[in-house]
Amino acid sequence: MVIPAFNEERYLPFLLNSIDVARQRYTRTAAEVEVIVADNGSTDGTALVARSRGCHVVRVEKRSIAAARNGGATAAVGDILAFVDADTRIHPETFNAIEQTLASGQVVIGATGFRYDRMSFSMWIQFIPALLFLYLSRIDSGVVFCRRSDWHAVGGFEEDRLMAEDIQFQTAMKRLGRGRGQRFARVRGARALSSARKFDSYGDWHYVTNGFQALRWLLTGRGSFAKFIQRYWYDERR
Repeated sequence: MVIPAFNEERYLPFLLNSIDVARQRYTRTAAEVEVIVADNGSTDGTALVARSRGCHVVRVEKRSIAAARNGGATAAVGDILAFVDADTRIHPETFNAIEQTLASGQVVIGATGFRYDRMSFSMWIQFIPALLFLYLSRIDSGVVFCRRSDWHAVGGFEEDRLMAEDIQFQTAMKRLGRGRGQRFARVRGARALSSARKFDSYGDWHYVTNGFQALRWLLTGRGSFAKFIQRYWYDERR
């Protein structure tokens, strides 16, 4: 399991606790699940926390979520890769669900889906269109998984892409799979639990307010939009 992380000492222990539970529930052995923390230039105790929990820590200097994902995947030795954000908690049946989904050979990439650790009325109003987009696009989030050979075949994540790198990657994987009669799979019964910390920081309407701000920055120039991306995704913990 690959975990990109930048200054995640607060949230990482919760994810690792959930991984420990899922490893114990795995029908094979817990030792078969490798946990890699791709430390993307953290200045806090992220790496220390990860090492103290027995994780393989890989330092990735290029400040890009995509680069961190690729750095972790490159260090992995297993045949299956699973990617999850550091502020997430995985479902206890995650590893069993991944193995069962890929076993048929009909799936090129899959995802568990996710829900936030808290919801409000305003969050639901904004979340429903996002769910519709994910459903119609046949992509998803939570824990995203694939075979290591297929990750390599598409060239991994685009490291110069500072946002939506997971959408780009899943799109490339689906294109690869179509030529072999394989598909995207949305796993049932293993949904991940994601932190609502962006809503805590920016307010429960922040999809709307930041969306308008992003549009304004985009219209004022490419450089300005790049500054918005940097502030929203990289100047704080993601």
